[in-house]
Amino acid sequence: MQYRQLGNSDLKVSLLCLGTMTWGVQNSEREAFAQLDYAWSRGINFLDTAEMYPIPTGPKHQGETERIIGRWMQERGNRDRVVLATKVTGPGAFVSYIREDMRLDRRNIRAALEGSLKRLQTDYVDLYQVHWPDRVSTFFGKRGYEHRPEEDGASLEETLEALAELVQEGKVRAIGVSNETPWGVMRYLGLAEARGLPRVATVQNPYSLLNRSCETGLAEVLLREDIGLLPYSPLAFGTLSGKYLHDQRPPNARLTLFPDYLRYLKPAGIAATEAYVALAHERGLDPAQMALAYVNSRPFVTSNIIGATTLAQLKSNIDSEGVKLDDGVLEAIEAIHENHPNPCP
Repeated sequence: MQYRQLGNSDLKVSLLCLGTMTWGVQNSEREAFAQLDYAWSRGINFLDTAEMYPIPTGPKHQGETERIIGRWMQERGNRDRVVLATKVTGPGAFVSYIREDMRLDRRNIRAALEGSLKRLQTDYVDLYQVHWPDRVSTFFGKRGYEHRPEEDGASLEETLEALAELVQEGKVRAIGVSNETPWGVMRYLGLAEARGLPRVATVQNPYSLLNRSCETGLAEVLLREDIGLLPYSPLAFGTLSGKYLHDQRPPNARLTLFPDYLRYLKPAGIAATEAYVALAHERGLDPAQMALAYVNSRPFVTSNIIGATTLAQLKSNIDSEGVKLDDGVLEAIEAIHENHPNPCP
């Protein structure tokens, strides 16, 4: 397993990060422990979770993913060797059951972290991330930015100051953002420099063969400012494996169980997926491994967040770490991208 520096922090993380959002609904604790043990045996030392997980989120199961991770670390006695990342939930009606007011201010950020620490059975997290901005965002399937400053919540300055207090108290080692824009990242960096506050170490945004939008604008910020990208949905909810093509819905697959998650199954996404899957088969590659290997190879990527619902999927996904795409495959990927640019934001 390759290891890389986590942005400007002093943390070293595996090239692959184990995503956890299915644990507690789609996966049982026993299955989660099996995934954790196997990933750990393969050299993965980086876990990513969030206070709102599992997904789909709801009051019945919210926080269970963190509880599972906490119990696993306690049983294995390995907390000091795990690089643990979690997130404070942003505002939104669909998560209003978590706290009465979901603004990213001091009170909410502190309450969120204290809840996570209790569930994780630890007194610190290595990376604490803002799950999405406290303002109108261009993520979760939106293509364009709508300027509605009257809907802004807590200022980025207040959010950063709240995170800084947690760093000073030793409850957080590094901070990151998620579903953030180039403007937002640069604004955080400017505030950090002007006020002597912690710098953002990571950005967790969607990135896959079906959504390479962060290459425009954000990639330059990442490389010039020494910030690591933590790509999520690198398989586009499993779509890039090809298992949903031709209207297939495998039993117990995520999009079979939760058919509302259609972001990557729009006509443009299906057409691009067909091309990528055909390329993989033509070159003797597993489609999912090819898609992951591409993300692994990008210079602005620090750790690629993989997820799986079965051990067989997890083993195959981890094997992507050893897959190197030759120039011919990379050129063919670029040709497909030219014909199907970012079909699924």
